[in-house]
Amino acid sequence: LDAPPGPLRPPRRTWCFWEAGPGRFDAAVTASWRSLRVRDRGGRPIHGDIAPLRYKMIRSDDFEHLVARDLAGHDRVRRVEGTVDTVEDVPGGALVRLRDRDGNPRVVGARWVFDSRPPGSLPAARTTLLQHFHGWFVRTARPAFAPGTAELMDFRTPQPAEGLSFGYVLPLGRHDALVEYTEFSPRPLTPDAYEAAVRHYTDDVLRLGDLEVLSTETGVIPMTDAVMPRRTGQSVFRIGAAGGATRPSTGYTFAGLQRQTRAVAAALREGRRPV
Repeated sequence: LDAPPGPLRPPRRTWCFWEAGPGRFDAAVTASWRSLRVRDRGGRPIHGDIAPLRYKMIRSDDFEHLVARDLAGHDRVRRVEGTVDTVEDVPGGALVRLRDRDGNPRVVGARWVFDSRPPGSLPAARTTLLQHFHGWFVRTARPAFAPGTAELMDFRTPQPAEGLSFGYVLPLGRHDALVEYTEFSPRPLTPDAYEAAVRHYTDDVLRLGDLEVLSTETGVIPMTDAVMPRRTGQSVFRIGAAGGATRPSTGYTFAGLQRQTRAVAAALREGRRPV
């Protein structure tokens, strides 16, 4: 069940993960890197070769197209668009009540329900930070990037009063890259503050010169030691970031989500309860 186009459907976004050798989703990978770099506040670089791993980047729409293509060949899979209102346990399963694109009510019954919708609030925790970021996909007038090396953390950004900040650069070619400003801190910034931070990083730190902003992306990822509830009913499970797939020390989620869904699939195949 997917949300229809509108505010509940996530915007296009970028996922990155580490993987050794060929992977299941390589057809959707935009770029990958074996060389990573971190810079301290003075600009001193630290390089790392992460072989046999590669740092892979996937754009969400490419991933969704790949999965949709694979699912289209399976007559046992049905995709439904709708806005979910409630999920409730019933004997032997659960009912999902939703409204379709035209606002008409529908009910879908299932033995098991896996719910990836973001929770309304985070559970209590000793530590809760937010990894929040704003990025530009840019095209520069001059060749400004080294395609073989990703800039994982560049601490030459102005540091906030609470937490830390860094620049992040994923080069897609000599002229093209995703350039982001990231903070680990208690609260997000305003849209104007994000724009100013990325502009400062591109102009004053990287000194990219003339550039075109092709698209933008913004995100907020909880970094918390809270115990995320994996189950919200006898037949209803949380999955994805809502079910604890995010690594709290870094915010990486994509690889954890794949491990989570593989475990669910294996349990279902074996007739076990898919906890």
